[in-house]
Amino acid sequence: MTQPTNQPIRFYHRNAIQEVSGASTTRTVLQYLREDARCTGTKEGCAEGDCGACTVVIGEPDGAGGVAFKAVNACVQFLPTLDGRALFTVEDLRQPDGTLHPVQQALVDCHGSQCGFCTPGFAMSMFSLYEKHGHATTCATPCEKTRPSRQEISDALTGNLCRCTGYRPIIEAAERMFDRAPLAPVNVPALARTLDGIRRDDTFHYEHAGRQFDAPRTAEALATIKDANPNVRILAGSTDIGLWVTKQLRDLGDIVYVGQIEAFRHIETTDEWIEIGAGVTVERAYSELVKTYPELEETRLRFASLPIRNAGTLGGNVANGSPIGDSMPGLIALNARVVLQSVAGTREMALEDLYIAYQKKDMAENEFVAAIRVPTRTGRRANLKFRAYKLSKRFDSDISAVYAAFTFIADGETIREPRLAYGGMAATPKRAAHAEGVLADAHWHEATVQAAMIALGKDYAPLTDMRASSDYRLDTAKSLLYRFWLETRPHDPLDKSKLDVRAIELVEAK
Repeated sequence: MTQPTNQPIRFYHRNAIQEVSGASTTRTVLQYLREDARCTGTKEGCAEGDCGACTVVIGEPDGAGGVAFKAVNACVQFLPTLDGRALFTVEDLRQPDGTLHPVQQALVDCHGSQCGFCTPGFAMSMFSLYEKHGHATTCATPCEKTRPSRQEISDALTGNLCRCTGYRPIIEAAERMFDRAPLAPVNVPALARTLDGIRRDDTFHYEHAGRQFDAPRTAEALATIKDANPNVRILAGSTDIGLWVTKQLRDLGDIVYVGQIEAFRHIETTDEWIEIGAGVTVERAYSELVKTYPELEETRLRFASLPIRNAGTLGGNVANGSPIGDSMPGLIALNARVVLQSVAGTREMALEDLYIAYQKKDMAENEFVAAIRVPTRTGRRANLKFRAYKLSKRFDSDISAVYAAFTFIADGETIREPRLAYGGMAATPKRAAHAEGVLADAHWHEATVQAAMIALGKDYAPLTDMRASSDYRLDTAKSLLYRFWLETRPHDPLDKSKLDVRAIELVEAK
């Protein structure tokens, strides 16, 4: 195989095409901005994508001739991932004549900044919201019809922490920025043409200090790279791998980035399946899933923060397989399947079968996650009962202590095909086999759920760590199952004559 030519990283920044060579393959966008570009408005707070002081906005072609803008954390994004994209920072907001952007002016007017360290990150999250709602391009005057709701504003700011203002003036500023005369700091059609001009038709190859970074454009090219080098590190949203570098100082070796594979960005819905490509962002994936499963709306809002959901991918979360990952229990409860791919082709399996042990998966060295398939609510699943619950110390932008997801098909008052899946309770996302056995073909009544709660003690022996004790995890796992019963129970009063014999025996044994 011919050695590919080392190419510079090309992206749009500060009104020009930038070409960067000689930077580490894992140099972060934040490091580049502060140390190389001298754009020091972007701050480093936590270096793990939690505080939002480093928030920037990335622009990329939207597939319809325009540009999609999304706020991301610069501290965990690697510089080579910018190839073919546009980068906007707080320095880009003020106009050449010194006029402040409506975002900035609103923060001034509402006293939304005190020490100022977090302010650039807030401003960029607000700028992304401003662009999303079209005031910069579609309104001649301030217009009400595209104004975001208070919930949308709060969601846009979930990735930004402030120690000074208490958030009220910042939220007020996000509301007031739409009252000011509209401003178009970005010429979207011109930017789209610029990005089209630096678009690569083949794999982007970058090298530095003996390390390689490849960004293929097809799944077949990825399969070839992975087959030739099984140890290559697959990079998607960098929301976890980025911390391996910034916090653990790990050498990642060679990297193959999947963010440029168009086939991985597809979402296809049929009568039977919602198929989500491995490169679809968490934000876009859950926005699609809640159309069929509105019970996932709270999970969508509480899955990390919006900048993390804008960067992280559902396929990456599934492939990572963390026992405290928020996507897997819900997907497992919904009987999702995962599609794996290699040079030999594709194969499919139930998602729960992918996870063998902690950080160990049933995948060949040259395989990778290509898609996730979630059943729809057709046929017998029209009577599916489903809930998903997350427990964490903070409501927004926090890692789960326990995540629980439950489903069954309601056959009158009889439970068919129960699936109980938990995260944070074992070394992998895991179903509760004993509790499911209690529920299967039983009547959905209080004694039944009490028996299943007792059976959870046979399914899990959770760890104690900084997020929760073992006792707390097991107690809350039981309580969440009881909550599921309260929310889905039949309206008839409890009739002991209908109770399952196994349930009665287990409850009496307690």
